Amino acid sequence: MSRLPAWGHDDLPEPLPFSIRNVFRTIGPGAILLAASIGGGEWLVGPTAAVKHGTDIFWIASVAIVLQLVFNLEGIRYTLYTGEPIVTGIMRLRPGSTFWGRFYVFLAVLQLGVPALARGCATVVVAAVLFRLPAATDSVMLQIAIYSVIALGVVLLMSGKKVERTLEILSWGMIAYIFIFLTVVNVFFVPFAHSLETALGFFKFGYIPEGTDFFADILLLGTLAATAGSGGIGNLTISNWIRDKGFGMGGKVGAIGSAFGGEDSGPSHVGKVFPITSENRRRWSLWWKYVQVDQVWLWALGCFVGMYLNVNLATAIIPPDQAANMEGVAAGAMQAEFLRDQYWSGFWILGLLNGFWILFSTHLGNTDVLVRTVTDIVWTASSRARAWRGGRITTIYYTLLGIVTVIGCIAVQFGTALELFKFLGLIANFVLAVGAIQILIVNRTLLPAELRPSWWRQGALIVCALFYTGVTVAVLSDPVRKFVLPWLTT
Repeated sequence: MSRLPAWGHDDLPEPLPFSIRNVFRTIGPGAILLAASIGGGEWLVGPTAAVKHGTDIFWIASVAIVLQLVFNLEGIRYTLYTGEPIVTGIMRLRPGSTFWGRFYVFLAVLQLGVPALARGCATVVVAAVLFRLPAATDSVMLQIAIYSVIALGVVLLMSGKKVERTLEILSWGMIAYIFIFLTVVNVFFVPFAHSLETALGFFKFGYIPEGTDFFADILLLGTLAATAGSGGIGNLTISNWIRDKGFGMGGKVGAIGSAFGGEDSGPSHVGKVFPITSENRRRWSLWWKYVQVDQVWLWALGCFVGMYLNVNLATAIIPPDQAANMEGVAAGAMQAEFLRDQYWSGFWILGLLNGFWILFSTHLGNTDVLVRTVTDIVWTASSRARAWRGGRITTIYYTLLGIVTVIGCIAVQFGTALELFKFLGLIANFVLAVGAIQILIVNRTLLPAELRPSWWRQGALIVCALFYTGVTVAVLSDPVRKFVLPWLTT
């Protein structure tokens, strides 16, 4: 068990009887993760890649979503049994909690420390106000919008009784608008033949378009592979939200409360496990049904549909010769502009509002992912942190939120939304490669034999690790190919 304390023991809580009504009362973490997922990948990266290289390359997105689905489910498996987030399980591996805690704090800050999508959100807001994309002369307005978006995220994370519940409610609302808007414009303004062609592109596995431009865009494609799903740290944090929602043994350890909600029931820094009895096995099966609905039918299906609708609309209305102009939020703005000019002026606001919710939901989710991941690691690993200022985890959470906000306000100035998002994608690929192997080791060594994943799930985790290792190597080799090799040859 490394340096962390041994688990406590208790029976697995009884879930609600499985029914449609109870499904909607129980699920929720998948909605948070979907809202955090359907952002830069769908609004920035997906349409840009599709217009440049065609929709037949979107088998990359299909593979990514399926592999990340297995990644999520196997991380959740550990949390159902112990009530601990999967990162805590990883901290129980050698060489110990201190090493792995620092490792994942570093990766979380590196991946999500720059609020890339806050800049994208701000650009959308200013475009809606000016009725055009902002120019260099609008820099002051853009700066005010960036800081306003960041401030709005902080305020929302401080409301409600607990952070997970606040995010869940907001996520359902944002998802509803996004999918209703995208479905309507795709049905009414995109020809059926084009929609069918786009759908088939998600299943042309292994297709690589002719020419060198495809490989020249390896960083963009690597970002697509990471962010077609959730991308790295977010995939790990789904187990934190599962715990806070009270799935499985998460119901025995508590959750992170909000600043003003008055709920600060924990969580305990150490989990609890249940004995393998027939009654607990029955409850486990019920909990697993709810997990599958939350992750397969809500999160994974939502990722597929969200990517498809954005890509289908973009390729239907943006000509390929405009691909060079699709940086930043231009892809989404081009869609809104086309609908405005061809059909109705109100589509400019509605289209950009759709983009705002897409980007803001991801910005909000990423902010919580970063702060929550670091908070849980510190809370679990440090007895001094648990005793700090009355021993309330919310004190740690909101202190870190303040620090992250200040750093983010500075770091967001260092590039465009797409440039910053590509760096996020690079780190996400590495996290998925390493995390998949660690989840496999945790579930094979720390879980009882009766609850360990089947052979095909273990194999899928290995495939996930190999796939994202390959993507990481390919992305890292790009600057070597472009800059180092030419320098050596001269």
